[in-house]
Amino acid sequence: MRKTVLIAAVIAACGALPAYAATEAECQAMWAKADVNKDGVLTDAEAARYSAAMRVHDRKLTADGKLDQATFVEACKSDVYTARKNDEGAPLKGANSFTEGQAKDRAIAHGLTNVADLKKDGDGIWRGSAMQEGKTVQLAVDYKGNVVATP
Repeated sequence: MRKTVLIAAVIAACGALPAYAATEAECQAMWAKADVNKDGVLTDAEAARYSAAMRVHDRKLTADGKLDQATFVEACKSDVYTARKNDEGAPLKGANSFTEGQAKDRAIAHGLTNVADLKKDGDGIWRGSAMQEGKTVQLAVDYKGNVVATP
């Protein structure tokens, strides 16, 4: 009995720990991969996914939309770029208050490109098409921000 209580206490304590935070080294490696042309800033296509994630997390972007290495790494260490795990059964029906732009940002931050034709359906789910790893997929963004891509 004592062992069961102890195990339950350990599990509960672990659940209260803060979320995984990316290390400086992990963020620097992510930066090196993102800065394809090695010019020290992310712009245009390089910045699309990361800028979308910044907007999703209400982080400030520069007026020109460029991301420098210091800003990138700071956001990375705050887990701004960490992919969110979808809720079971996503996409979920419900009243969706996201604008089309907010739904698109969530899809782009999730790693999708060429997001197009977003329309909110009768279940409150934004649906459209996108590219994922070079293939066309159908996407859905629900009211909780879950992004689901299917071939």
